[in-house]
Amino acid sequence: MTETGATPRERYRNQIRAEVKQLAWERIAADGASALSLNAIAKKMGMSGPALYRYFAGRDELITELIRDAYRSLADTFHEAAGAGADLAGLARALRGWALADPHRYLLIYGTPVPGYRAPRETTEIADEIMKILLETGGAAGVADPFATAMAFWTRLHGVLSLELAGHFGGMELDPEALFTAEAATLGR
Repeated sequence: MTETGATPRERYRNQIRAEVKQLAWERIAADGASALSLNAIAKKMGMSGPALYRYFAGRDELITELIRDAYRSLADTFHEAAGAGADLAGLARALRGWALADPHRYLLIYGTPVPGYRAPRETTEIADEIMKILLETGGAAGVADPFATAMAFWTRLHGVLSLELAGHFGGMELDPEALFTAEAATLGR
């Protein structure tokens, strides 16, 4: 896929940034977001640390990009599900499918905060799109209080997902999918 109108230098810059982000995801999967280091990524790429700082001003800028990409991916998943006529249970299935497909992406935005990092407001504005879809879906379903339903969706379903992805159901005779489905079924009643 070529970038229309981009100069060779811009295309190269975008390729390097994409490679850095891919390596960052790998690092997060292996060691967690708090272990993310531009210098370690630069070394893996055969570059010096200072050379990589031409593409990202620092670790926080890289984390912001990763968070933005994760929120955008989830928002797109919700838009697609809602566009296909999904009800709240359908959105719940879309959320779980998205989270299970790449748990590290989910945990970056909904797991333990990265020490010393604060997401800029424009990054979290994408999360507002997700909430808007929940509110609209609840309203279309005729729930009495779409906001309370959206908050229950967010807190209860994220609670189950977070416990599942962190491995807290291990050793229990419990089916995380059945628990998640049961929680989703109670929404909007």
